[in-house]
Amino acid sequence: MNRRIEDFVVWVNQETEAQGLPEQAIPVDPHGAIRMGRFRRTLAWHIARRPGGLIALAIQYGHMRTVLDARTSSGYGTRSRRGIHSVLDVETALAAADTAAHLRDRVAAGEKVSGPAARRALTAAATTPRFEGRIVPKTFAKKAANFLARDGVVLYDNPDSFLICAFKHDNALCDPDPGETAPRQYACKQGCGNTVRTDKHARQMREKANEIDLKASLLPEKLAKRLRRNADNFRKMADAHDATAQTAEALK
Repeated sequence: MNRRIEDFVVWVNQETEAQGLPEQAIPVDPHGAIRMGRFRRTLAWHIARRPGGLIALAIQYGHMRTVLDARTSSGYGTRSRRGIHSVLDVETALAAADTAAHLRDRVAAGEKVSGPAARRALTAAATTPRFEGRIVPKTFAKKAANFLARDGVVLYDNPDSFLICAFKHDNALCDPDPGETAPRQYACKQGCGNTVRTDKHARQMREKANEIDLKASLLPEKLAKRLRRNADNFRKMADAHDATAQTAEALK
């Protein structure tokens, strides 16, 4: 695997030169060759920050923590899978910190927020430290787990549902397992008490509705009607945001 990583670096640098993109080349690292541990962290960072990335990360690294909790399962969970959860906790915590920072920036730029958890989310965004980029040591995994255990004040971006989840276990409609510290993002449901939306989410929902309408115009009528109902639902949620959204100052 280490040799494959070295070959990958060589291939990337050849491609950046061939494509005229020298700024994307991978330079010689003053801390030594890139080995499995460091490459895994870099790859995990990029996977986790794609839509649905935390789920993809769990699958990619060989474990679906929404199915089996390695912290409480004997045998399977007490072997090498412990490292998988450390990676997941670290990337989940860093992604949550990014979500809080982005919400803080949007509100500062004048965007309004809506949703039953809006006030709680703004408080969380104001108190969550911004991750500026630094080396993440092994000891960070414990800090990440403690960060995620703060029920009600950890923010999770859910771009597929056009919202931020200010996850509070007792409010969640996604049926999280007992003691779980993160939402089941693929099971997000309307009307959840952890929902937060910004003006950007409302714009994205309207764009999605227009995209659905375009697809519906090319389909048979029965399928088109079903799609148009989805589009109407997105527009209704966007309208509900516009009707109830408030500034951060108004929510203080």
